[in-house]
Amino acid sequence: MNQVNYQKEMEKIIEDLDRKVKEGADVPRLFLHGCCAPCSSAVLERLREHFQITVFYFNPNISSAEEYQKRLKEEIRLIGCLNEKKDGAYPVDYIAGDYDPQRFYQAARGLEREPEGGARCRKCFELRLGESAARAEALGYDYVTTTLTISPLKNAALLNEIGNEFCEDKNVKWLPSDFKKKDGYKRSIELSKEYDLYRQNYCGCVFSQQREE
Repeated sequence: MNQVNYQKEMEKIIEDLDRKVKEGADVPRLFLHGCCAPCSSAVLERLREHFQITVFYFNPNISSAEEYQKRLKEEIRLIGCLNEKKDGAYPVDYIAGDYDPQRFYQAARGLEREPEGGARCRKCFELRLGESAARAEALGYDYVTTTLTISPLKNAALLNEIGNEFCEDKNVKWLPSDFKKKDGYKRSIELSKEYDLYRQNYCGCVFSQQREE
């Protein structure tokens, strides 16, 4: 079976949208699920010339409230830095979702001992992308996607599959992505240094942290 090149799919969509905007169409609105500032940095750099973006920070998988707030503050600080740039790109907005780790624990129940990248991670992706798609539709956005595909440790095909499934019966389209392509992950590291962003060494959930330790 041929592998889907999600990066090329995204580029085709953006090219078509840019053409329509030049012909007088409204600038498309993108609801971007953001997992953290470092991952968001390169994604926003790549997309904010083409979309009016709202970053949706929704990550109930983060076990520690202190860690959650630290990552949220860095996300907000990054967005502020980007909005201060006079580069002609569209300003970026953000929405902070409710912090309710019990939603993650409920989704992960019975899967605590699963390996990283396994069934527990899928449930986590479904929780975050499902909420993102529902919010995007309710708020009238054109597209929704996630920064998670920039990580070399995340399965881009699985994330796109889940995102597509949640958008099938909704009034919002899934924007395919594999942001690690074209040195996206490398660029996120460069931008993290440029903006002095806090980079965490685990995804956020207590099960991942236990394996790191």
